[in-house]
Amino acid sequence: MSEQDKNQSKTFSRRNFLKNAGLTLGGLAVGSGVGSALTGGKVKEVEVEKIVENKANKALMYFTPEQFRVIDAASERIFPKDDNGPGAHELDVVYFIDHQLAGSWGTGAKEYRIGPFYKGEPTQGDQNQLNRQQTFENGIKGLQEHSNSIYQKNFEKLTEEEQDAILTDFSEDKVPLKGVSSLYFFNLLRSATLEGAYSDPLYGGNAGMEGWKMKNFPGHQMSMVESIKSDKFIKIEPMSLNSQHNH
Repeated sequence: MSEQDKNQSKTFSRRNFLKNAGLTLGGLAVGSGVGSALTGGKVKEVEVEKIVENKANKALMYFTPEQFRVIDAASERIFPKDDNGPGAHELDVVYFIDHQLAGSWGTGAKEYRIGPFYKGEPTQGDQNQLNRQQTFENGIKGLQEHSNSIYQKNFEKLTEEEQDAILTDFSEDKVPLKGVSSLYFFNLLRSATLEGAYSDPLYGGNAGMEGWKMKNFPGHQMSMVESIKSDKFIKIEPMSLNSQHNH
């Protein structure tokens, strides 16, 4: 093969990779937006890369569509929209939780997970064999089953008042779950929801840094020297890791 043929082959392979990456990720993240990146059967490489860069945080990595809808609805009731600002839904909290479950946090890869397992003291919390992925799967299944047993509808189809009643039952440990208590699942969901609302947008939640803006939290500033010198509170426009490093 000549040197020219080799170069053409590399270019073609790169275009195919970008096209496939754009379609795979874009199909989950932007839907019909991918169409604008295709013209006459040729891929505009810059546009595909831009779609992936801007929408990667909205690609599901773990949840099924049903699980996504349930957790999106449940987290919104835990952190609802009000006069102070957006709720969990607008803050993309469900994507934060999804991405965390897909990684080592979800699998408990960095935790000691060898038995024996015993019921812990109240101060120790639950001692069980389930990792967080399994806990969420059982918890979501429990939310659906409990919702259907009382209201004959899936959790995401309930009114806000009905969803609150279901979540209250979980928080009061009234719902039997396999391998874990409903209280443990509720507390795990609640803490993950708050983390998603206030984490750096790099991790999928806190869309537009709106969670930080509600708290007047400055985020990741390069320097706070001038602000520290002042005796008065200075409101600073927040910066995320992405905006700080321009990537």
